[in-house]
Order: sequence, then structure tokens, then C-alpha cells
Amino acid sequence: MKSEKTSTKPSYSLAELCVFSDLPPRTVRYYVQIGLVDRPEGETRAARYGPRHLEQLLLIKKWTAAGVSLERIRELLRGEQAPIPPRPRAVGSVEVCSHLTVADGIEVVIEPGRAGLSPEQVRGLVKGIMGVFAQVSGGVRLERDKSNN
Repeated sequence: MKSEKTSTKPSYSLAELCVFSDLPPRTVRYYVQIGLVDRPEGETRAARYGPRHLEQLLLIKKWTAAGVSLERIRELLRGEQAPIPPRPRAVGSVEVCSHLTVADGIEVVIEPGRAGLSPEQVRGLVKGIMGVFAQVSGGVRLERDKSNN
């Protein structure tokens, strides 16, 4: 009697993999073709995919939904550190901004959360901007109203 080798790892057909990953077969084949997803075991209709393939597809799907490019995804799948994608602005979202009036006609808008700046860094930035403006303007008084009083 011949004993058949049974694998303990699950394997999926392309159709099953597409259902689990919620991606069309054409997309899965494209990702395999460009090397984002490992090649399956076997060829054509007999090809089998495993848990690793499903994991790769789910990661790719998550990162593309966050706006990460396929080239960057390739780097991430090779083990580079994942970026923290910026959160897209949604209608009705609230964001705190700092408006720095440098002089009449010169205003700088700072969004510390999006820029990744701490309060100390924002203060340093403001001080630096004001210092550069003082150098560039040759010490011209920043507030015209004081000269009119």
C-alpha cells in the first residue's frame, strides 16, 4: 500500500486565495509577476498558494490602501521599517495649527501634528524664523503700528 504525503500547512488555489484576500486574480498574478508576492508551488491551474502568500497579499492591500507605493511596499516586504503614513484629511476633521505673523504680508502656518514637531521644536522654529527675518530685513521694525503711535 502506498502512503501519500499529507501537508499540515494549508494550501489554496488562486480562486480561494482571491476570496481570502479580497483581491481579483489579475491583481494577484500581477503582484507575483513583479515579485511582490512569492511564486506559487506549481504552474498554471495546479498552482498552490500557502499562508505566506496570503500574508503578503494582506500586507500589500493594507499598505496600498494607506497610499504606499508598490516600490516602497517591495522595500517593506524585504524587511525595511514601515513608515507611518500621514492620515488623510477628512471632511469635518479638526486640526490645530499655529499661525506665525512674521511681518505684514508674511505669515507661516505650522501644523505640528503633521510635521511631527514637539512644542519645543515649534518654539525653536518660530525663534529661528524670526531671527532669519530680522537678518534679511536689516533690522527693520516688524510692527508698523508702533511707529505711528
